[in-house]
Amino acid sequence: MGKTKSASSRPSEEEALPTWAEDEIRSVQFGQPEVLTRTGYILDIYEKDFKIDIQLYESLPDGRTIIENLDVPKSMDMGTFMKGFVYEFKIKTFKGLLSMKLVELLKTKYALEMDAIYKFELQELQMMDVESDLPPTSSEDADEEN
Repeated sequence: MGKTKSASSRPSEEEALPTWAEDEIRSVQFGQPEVLTRTGYILDIYEKDFKIDIQLYESLPDGRTIIENLDVPKSMDMGTFMKGFVYEFKIKTFKGLLSMKLVELLKTKYALEMDAIYKFELQELQMMDVESDLPPTSSEDADEEN
């Protein structure tokens, strides 16, 4: 009987979201995407899942600088992606607002300041020329210096 008493006093039931809250989160309606351009680098590549993790130098509107499991279009050749190199990313950012009831529940019961859910998709990426500080090597550039 002691186990029954300790099992009933566990906070696991308190930690679970109510069914209505889970349903709202699952069915959140995302607005029109905003395309943001940021620079950063690839942290990890998941070719089978067409996803990458990236670190950004400039934060997104919600303050984050790391995006995990960023969706990559299947039309992109992920075999050419390289970790640790500087890229310019064009990212589609979708925002889905939560109801005031859910915002208040998250704030009071879970101490989470969250009023929206974000979804991110990679639209385009381009490797940056980070060696531009090196002296010119072409003969045309050398002629300009003389």
